[in-house]
Amino acid sequence: MARTSGSHSEITGPRLRAAAQALFARHGYAAVSMRRIAAEVGVQAGALYNYIPDKQGLLFELMKSHLDELLAAWEALPKGTGARDALEAFTRFHVRFHLDRPDAVFIAYMELRNLEPANFRAIEALRRRYETVLEDILRQGAAEGAFDVADSKHAAFAVIAMLTGVTTWYRDEGRLSRAEVEDLYWSMVRKAVSA
Repeated sequence: MARTSGSHSEITGPRLRAAAQALFARHGYAAVSMRRIAAEVGVQAGALYNYIPDKQGLLFELMKSHLDELLAAWEALPKGTGARDALEAFTRFHVRFHLDRPDAVFIAYMELRNLEPANFRAIEALRRRYETVLEDILRQGAAEGAFDVADSKHAAFAVIAMLTGVTTWYRDEGRLSRAEVEDLYWSMVRKAVSA
C-alpha cells in the first residue's frame, strides 16, 4: 500500500513521535508494536522507518528530546541571587515544566529499563547533568548557611523524586491550581532542606 495521501515528513514525523509517546505512556514500551504506532498515525508499519531507525531509536529519541528540552529550558531561566532563590526557581521550574509533559515524564522515568546499554548511558548522562544542577544549588546553600543538608546528592534525588511525583496526581480540573501546587511544593522543599 502506498503512503497515505497527504502524508508529509514535516507532518508525519511529529505525529509519529506524538502517537508513540502517548502509546508508550499508556501501555508501556514493550506492549506497543510498530504496527500499532503506524495504525495510530495512519501509515503502513514499513513507512515508519522513513522517520526512525527502529522502535529502540524512537524510545531513545523521545527520552533524549525531553531531557534536552528540560536542560535548555532550565539554562534559559533567571535564577535570582543566592542558593535560596536558585532552589525556589528550580522547584517552581521543575513542577511547571513537568506538569505540561506527563507522558514524556512517565517515559523518561519508567522506560529506562527498556533502553539498550549505549542508549541508557546517554540518557543517564543527561539525567545526571540535571541532577547535578540541584546538587550544586544544595551545596551552595549549605556553604552559605542557608540549608542544612547532610548529603547533597541524596537530597537532590529525594527532592527531584518528590517534585516529579506531581505528574501522577495533578489534574487541571482538581481543587488546586498550578500556581498553588508550585507554592505547596516550594514550601515542602524549603522545609526539607531547612531553608
